[in-house]
Amino acid sequence: MSCLTCGFIGLGLIGGSIARALKHSDPAIKIIAYDVHPESLLLAEKEGVADVIAEAVDETFSSCDYLFLCAPVQKNDDNLSAVKEIMKTDCLLTDVGSVKTSIHEAVQAAGLASHFIGGHPMAGSERTGFANSKASLLENAYYILTPTPSVPAEKLDAYRGLVTAMGAIPLVLDYRKHDYVTAAISHLPHVIAAALVNLIRDSDSEEGIMKMVAAGGFKDITRIASSSPAMWQQICLSNRENISALLSDYIRALTAFQAKLDKCDKNALYDEFDSARVYRDSFINASSGPIKRSYRIYVDIADKAGSLAQVTALLADNNLSIKNVGITHNRESEDGVLTVEFYEEASMTTAADVLAGSGFSVNIRP
Repeated sequence: MSCLTCGFIGLGLIGGSIARALKHSDPAIKIIAYDVHPESLLLAEKEGVADVIAEAVDETFSSCDYLFLCAPVQKNDDNLSAVKEIMKTDCLLTDVGSVKTSIHEAVQAAGLASHFIGGHPMAGSERTGFANSKASLLENAYYILTPTPSVPAEKLDAYRGLVTAMGAIPLVLDYRKHDYVTAAISHLPHVIAAALVNLIRDSDSEEGIMKMVAAGGFKDITRIASSSPAMWQQICLSNRENISALLSDYIRALTAFQAKLDKCDKNALYDEFDSARVYRDSFINASSGPIKRSYRIYVDIADKAGSLAQVTALLADNNLSIKNVGITHNRESEDGVLTVEFYEEASMTTAADVLAGSGFSVNIRP
């Protein structure tokens, strides 16, 4: 792997994190990068992530063993035309988009099917851009590979090995199955979260009582509604048929639930909640996914001056970086009044141990 040259067309959060992970796995890997934002390229070069900066999608990439298409989905068609003119015959072409049908169709039309394996690292962050990229973003994240039927088996094996070296978990799927799966576990939840938030907005009183007391479960299940509207507009349009079909199924499920509620069928209602609980508790507690896991602890603190400072000082003394901190006034579903969020699971676990060891009541809720 030491002789590999990897090109990146687009060096934002995901492209930058992949490039960092590759460099971390083997510093001898050569990274060639192009991005429409020159400041991202300069930062990548300064930090030793990018070895060569390209001014355009041109012959600079002709030596690449792997070419990662990491620009926005709607830019891929133009980039494919440019790539076709300069890539070497044994180069493997891949992408990082969360919808695969459109890129597979574009690759087929461009005559590049034998070079292409679609890629979808199922990891993300609320923050965007290369400046927020990190190699650890891919750790233990599923990285779905969608090879075309004509791509050589040895190319797939090599790419699978490269993904493993990044610290991610490769999973091979047909691109059509990928789009159905991600519509169910990623795209539909974003649609539901947005609809639920808008429902509360439209149902709230003039005084905004619902908004004022919204906490606990409501904030948890609608957190993803804060994602980029432009990105989710494109995802919905790119995966429209799958999302629409699953949305119809969900509407039927809600209608059936409503019927049980209207009939006051207590046994049926209990079964709905119990079956959901059992299935939800069977989920793998993965650190990364299409809907990013939050690493939070809930801490009881005394209502007096200096309590918050005591907590943050203990964490700082143990070199624990805090992502976010907030005081929860409504305890309907949380065990602690202070919510502290971290960037990674290890920091969360260490923080809980540190605070518990100092006498604080701490809870970690999955």
